[in-house]
Amino acid sequence: MAAEELRLVSVLVVIMGISLLMALPFVLSAGQVVFLPFVCAATLSVVLSPLADQLNKLHIPNVLSSFIAVIALIGIVVLALLLIFQPAADMLAQFPAMVSKVTEQFSQVRSNFDWVNDLNRMVTRLSGRQQVREVVIATPTIFEQVAFATPSLVVEVILTLLMTFFMIEGRGRLRRRLRGDRAALYRNRRAARVIRDVRSRVGKYILTVAVINAGMGVIVAFGAWLLGLEAPIMWGGLAAVLNFLPYIGPVTMIAALALFGIGTSETIVAGLIPPAAYLALHAIESNLFTPSVLGVRFTLNPVLILVFISLFTWIWGVVGALLSVPILITLTALVEHVGRPNLIGFMFGEPLFTGALGVRREQQA
Repeated sequence: MAAEELRLVSVLVVIMGISLLMALPFVLSAGQVVFLPFVCAATLSVVLSPLADQLNKLHIPNVLSSFIAVIALIGIVVLALLLIFQPAADMLAQFPAMVSKVTEQFSQVRSNFDWVNDLNRMVTRLSGRQQVREVVIATPTIFEQVAFATPSLVVEVILTLLMTFFMIEGRGRLRRRLRGDRAALYRNRRAARVIRDVRSRVGKYILTVAVINAGMGVIVAFGAWLLGLEAPIMWGGLAAVLNFLPYIGPVTMIAALALFGIGTSETIVAGLIPPAAYLALHAIESNLFTPSVLGVRFTLNPVLILVFISLFTWIWGVVGALLSVPILITLTALVEHVGRPNLIGFMFGEPLFTGALGVRREQQA
């Protein structure tokens, strides 16, 4: 009876855990104002902590070094807004003209296949089908969307900056607290080791990818200047930012270059030169350079990457897409320390985690 009761409790625990996991995305989406700043601040604190540590070595107080790190982040963001998004906003005003030019270019190509349209109309007339009326639903303009989103965005940015500052400033106290509790010294050492490994892995990944993307942006800006594109610094900055999104970012960049190239060139072939050049550069970077720099430790399953990007894009939008890979790396590091959950075995009385932690428990038993 004891074994049956244990099995029943294990099954109930697994069902509750799966239910909570399925409800988690809806909770994160509904509580975006609370959860998104916290996750952003945790990621930014990992990136900015090395800078604060270097300032501490110069005998600068911890509070001041943390404040300087946050100010440096704000300066980088403001510079990016001025160099990238301001020209992009100006170029966005030309979007209708570029779309019209692209439509005209493809209309000239399609005119060579008018016989296909004539055949389609003939088949439609013979089949007796009537043309379907299109219903256009009015949606809010982009200015209305920005106006509605601005108050929430300001609150989230302020919360993110404040949380980032306090997380960077409190990292020393956390280390001292973990080392000072003698009653749970072994457990605290393990927790400190896990935290250190997660911070190191996420920090190295973000900083390494940032350096690679910065180099990619410089090359794209130089290539845009050689090809005579308008605002080459903007194209380089967009390439660097979008390259943080695996698979999705480069595809977006290729589409933007194709639209701008065809919309500003006399022929379709000439307009396809910029996206083709970027595609070749990205193929070299993603298949040769980046894997050799990051190594096997940061090799992630492409399916998992796409799942996390789509999931967090649905939950938190563009910011969630940028945070998806760091979150995936964090979870991967935690799984390596704790072990993969053995749900089926747990329902039959086996340990829940059979990884490194589970092996140590069995050895201790």
